[in-house]
Amino acid sequence: MTRPSGDLFLGGGETGRLMAELDWARTPLGPVSEWPQSLRAAVRMVLSSRYPMLLLWGENYSQLYNDAYSALIGDKHPAALGDDVRVTLAEVWDVLAPLVEEAMATSVASWVPALQLLLKRAGYREEAYFTVSHAPARDDDGRTVGVLTVCSEVTQQVIGERRLRLLRDLSVLGDGRTVDVDATGARLVGVIDDHPLDVPFAAIYLRDGTTLRRIACTGGDRRHAQTLPDAVELTDPGPPAYAWGLADAAEGRATAVTDVADRLPLPAGPWDDPVRTALALPLSSADEGQPRGVLLAGVSPSRGLDEAYRSFHQLLAQQISVALRNAQEYEEERRRIEAMAELDRLKTDFFANVSHEFRTPLTLILGPLTDALTDATAPLAPAQRERVETGWRNATRLLTLVNSLLTFSSLEAGRARSDARVVDLAALTAELAGVFRAAVERAGLTLEVSCPPLPRPVAVDPVNWERIVTNLLSNALKYTFIGRIRVTLDADDEEVRLTVADTGIGIAERDLPKLFERFHRVRGARSRSHEGTGIGLALVHELARLEGGDVRVTSQVGVGSRFTVTLPWSATHRTAVSGPTVGGRGDAARAAVEEAVGWLTEPSDAVTEPDPTTRTTTDELAGARILLADDNADMRAYLTRLLTAQGWRVRAVTDGQQALDEIHRDLPDLVLTDVMMPVMDGFDLVRRLRADPATRALPVLVLSARAGGEASVEGLSLGADDYLVKPFAAAELVARIRASIRRARDRTPAAALGGEPATVAASAPPSHPAPVGPVTADPAVEAVREAAVLPPTSADPDALGDLLDVGWTYPSEPTSAAALRRDVRGVLGELDVDPEVLEDLLLAASEAMNNAVEHAQRPSRPEVRVRVQLGGGLVRISVRDFGTWRDRRPAMDRGRGALLMNAYGDVRLVSTAEGTTVTIERRLA
Repeated sequence: MTRPSGDLFLGGGETGRLMAELDWARTPLGPVSEWPQSLRAAVRMVLSSRYPMLLLWGENYSQLYNDAYSALIGDKHPAALGDDVRVTLAEVWDVLAPLVEEAMATSVASWVPALQLLLKRAGYREEAYFTVSHAPARDDDGRTVGVLTVCSEVTQQVIGERRLRLLRDLSVLGDGRTVDVDATGARLVGVIDDHPLDVPFAAIYLRDGTTLRRIACTGGDRRHAQTLPDAVELTDPGPPAYAWGLADAAEGRATAVTDVADRLPLPAGPWDDPVRTALALPLSSADEGQPRGVLLAGVSPSRGLDEAYRSFHQLLAQQISVALRNAQEYEEERRRIEAMAELDRLKTDFFANVSHEFRTPLTLILGPLTDALTDATAPLAPAQRERVETGWRNATRLLTLVNSLLTFSSLEAGRARSDARVVDLAALTAELAGVFRAAVERAGLTLEVSCPPLPRPVAVDPVNWERIVTNLLSNALKYTFIGRIRVTLDADDEEVRLTVADTGIGIAERDLPKLFERFHRVRGARSRSHEGTGIGLALVHELARLEGGDVRVTSQVGVGSRFTVTLPWSATHRTAVSGPTVGGRGDAARAAVEEAVGWLTEPSDAVTEPDPTTRTTTDELAGARILLADDNADMRAYLTRLLTAQGWRVRAVTDGQQALDEIHRDLPDLVLTDVMMPVMDGFDLVRRLRADPATRALPVLVLSARAGGEASVEGLSLGADDYLVKPFAAAELVARIRASIRRARDRTPAAALGGEPATVAASAPPSHPAPVGPVTADPAVEAVREAAVLPPTSADPDALGDLLDVGWTYPSEPTSAAALRRDVRGVLGELDVDPEVLEDLLLAASEAMNNAVEHAQRPSRPEVRVRVQLGGGLVRISVRDFGTWRDRRPAMDRGRGALLMNAYGDVRLVSTAEGTTVTIERRLA
């Protein structure tokens, strides 16, 4: 019995229902009731499958398919049912026909992966990909009368992998590490140009101030590129910028351009359809409101702009933005490095030029000094000989520094050369080490030298080798306090090795990588002297490399250090030059030893007394006790001679710790200290003296080679009474010492205990720098104090003045700030005001004094009055000038006065026609 025809399509879903309703009698297949059993079986198999399947039957290739296949052909369904496939898929039949005809003719199945097909299933010519299998379909007699097609769409997979390759290629080639920004943009569009199916054209614009500048473009020919704007002024973009979406994208809004074909007739896609749409996308930056630039990218005419396509464009813009950011950062870093290299070159040239200029005056200094010292016909008196020898030693040291700078600048500039000569390297090394023996033994150390003869001749520059050995030995002596220094020279089949080992303080592991960098110094390291340029080890490193070798170091804190210079035998077999050696052989070693002897010269434990014949009975400061702290032996000797000539007793020490110990043992009248010293520097010494109530009022005068406002401000803010920069005039130093001692002695404790305030007229040293050389002391710079009773003051409602009410008058000069600090510290320190509060008030009062001196214009009185009141747990300091107010020029204003005053107290300023008064108040609790 034949089942109803409708039963054939049961279970076939929506497509089965449509097939059941179709009048098959009007198709080439005829009524369903007449279909052969083989066709019926094939239809049941197709409809029951969830996989896309198409059955072509008969000479007309009539189509029968399932729901899964209907989704693949889009709007061609359901008209395709029963129709000729050559009509339904006419646009791709040229691709499919060979496969179908082969299956019909050979009865052999085929399989084609990712077959590209052009489909018109969504209103446009779409790029699609299918994996397809064609198998023969047989009738009841076994003849091939059709084809069974099984297919699956892989469009998203194929296109997704293709887009992923583009993004990967951009990340690899667009890292920006080797080219500038413009070149990076060109490389990026070059990568995009290899993927025209996804990005038909692209243009990259970068923000340059208020302008968008096109740095790269791809797609089409030159005529197409000229259609796009070269630059867009963002303050007035104009119609083209808005038409292409550039203005909106530059503000962070992605924009779709839908009329591209009207302005840029560019064929694209697999079938050269015109591009209709483009996207203008912002290139992200750290500032979300101001993108780095804009990417203008075309959309393929063969793909719909769906969510996946938009996401791809966003990833494309991000990848380009990252590449450009990297390129910009790399370019900025490269420019910074180039600028640093240029600055480094200029600095090196400057050192070279200055060093050359130093040599002429040094020659004219050393020549006459040497003549004076060796002149047997007119020998120098002992005192004069001592002075000339001091000058000769330090001029020789300066020449050594100049030579080191010249050598280093030549090495840095690549102009240095090695005049290799065949030398007995073992004998030369032993000789150079022997020059240091007396200095090493004087330091209480043992010098061990082991330099046996080498098995082969060696060609090196003897002057360079001398500098290498000298710097290593000098460095070892400077940082070794107990034990020994060992110098060895040995060799094997590969290299010659010079080793300088010590039992010194050692070097921390964190400092080893920078040890051979120029100007690097290990902070806080204990040494025999704080003096030095910081280029000694850097010079060793560069000279070793110049000789074809290298230098390395191993060290352990508290155990010692080992420096090893290696010279491969290949580097020592160079062609040797002939003729006399250029440069003074042995000069560097002798100069280094002279300097080292200065480190080892310990001052006498005894106080240096003044010559009785130089004392004057009228000098009230005669016999004053001065404590001198300086690590330079010649400077100690010079200052001791200078100060004892004034009738003062001088005790000299080499560092801040020794000075502190001596102060606690025997309090001097004044401390004269250098800043840069080993163990404890001068600033730390001042800090500790001011923190101790017993030494808070002790006058301290700081000497330093560190010039500049920052160094002096640091010293004065710590509590130093005065700061003098080397070189200084002897007369100026003496005058400042006299003024400091007199101010300290003239401070009257009675005025600090209450009663009527005293008026003090104080004079300070002149603020202008004195000339270097012998200068007659000006008695006008010595401080003079005149006590007078101020007029009675009205009672203070806040009880100010109950404990203290004192005042002073100072000349309107910059140096009066030092006198103010001395006087205010004296009266408040005796009342046990907290040291930190006291230092805060001193800083604020100093700035108020500076303001009074610098701001007062045409003062009616060339003076500044200061009043200090204490009571009710409150301190008030008033500073008054007598001039009209004026603003300081920027060059005069250090930019910290108001900041300091307000930071350390409550400040009020009252300005009138008679003058300006600054009041600083601070609670004590």
